[in-house]
Amino acid sequence: MLFAGRTLERVIPNKKVPAWLLWLLKLPGVNRLGLAERPRELVRFFKFATVGTIGASVDFTVLNVLVLVAGWTKFWANIVSVTCAISSNFTWNRLWTFPESTERPIPTQFGKFAMINVVGLAINQIVFLSADALLYSKIAPHPLNYNLAKATAIALVLFWNYFANRAWTYRGIR
Repeated sequence: MLFAGRTLERVIPNKKVPAWLLWLLKLPGVNRLGLAERPRELVRFFKFATVGTIGASVDFTVLNVLVLVAGWTKFWANIVSVTCAISSNFTWNRLWTFPESTERPIPTQFGKFAMINVVGLAINQIVFLSADALLYSKIAPHPLNYNLAKATAIALVLFWNYFANRAWTYRGIR
């Protein structure tokens, strides 16, 4: 598959490009994002998603410890767990996903990142609490079903966080 005159195989050296990735890039919604025409941005998106996976691990761990061990309500536990994940994500995105951004002042960059993630937290909180109350608790009641609601919230917020941070926090980085 060609991307801006280069093949994806050149952008991701020594790797066979998975068929699912080629299929995904052809979907109209994904294709509209312009990642297929900018292979470096596609790689950056996958780095962002990898950092997000680490953040999700932090998020789930803190959430479950606070709910199951400390006895916190899901509302407050989710706010604290997302805040911990935001700190982890900022650090790894600054160092690995957008290493060029280390030349920028941390307070300004973290302020932008935090503002975007506060909106992400609001989206996360609404999806998490709604999905937990309306779907997962009703379909198959189980004490750990809130983790399914959490996974749903994280998956939805990933796209908001990436594109908003790319447009504002990491604007101008090629």
